[in-house]
Amino acid sequence: MEVSTFLTFVGDQCGKAEEAINFYIAIFPNSEIKSITKYEEGEAGGTPELIKYGVFTLNDVEYRVSESNYNHAWSFTPGVSMFVECDSEKEIQILFEALSSNGGQVMVPLDNYGGEGDYGFGKKFGWCEDKYGISWQLNLSE
Repeated sequence: MEVSTFLTFVGDQCGKAEEAINFYIAIFPNSEIKSITKYEEGEAGGTPELIKYGVFTLNDVEYRVSESNYNHAWSFTPGVSMFVECDSEKEIQILFEALSSNGGQVMVPLDNYGGEGDYGFGKKFGWCEDKYGISWQLNLSE
């Protein structure tokens, strides 16, 4: 059995999946596009510039992706997010800045809790949404 995260870009995010994938693989180490299949002309659900099915990795973890131009009543939600366990202060700072900038938003500022406890995850934590609507929680546990 294999369990994998599947991202479906719809609504305002439809047409941005390939751009998002390229952004993610540029900021996460050991990342690559494994495959991208686009819709055929006239195929239901999309147009030839949209991803019908794709697979990519972020730090060797596999993700699946698709886009649909159907009028879906849903999109991405912060209730489901990518949780990134960072290895260093520098790494968490770089990733948080990259993910929350250029149209993203900070939902919980990157903080070391000011010495007043924590969220129970580690010594530094931040939560943001990137410009594609994907929610990210970044944690420094050491």
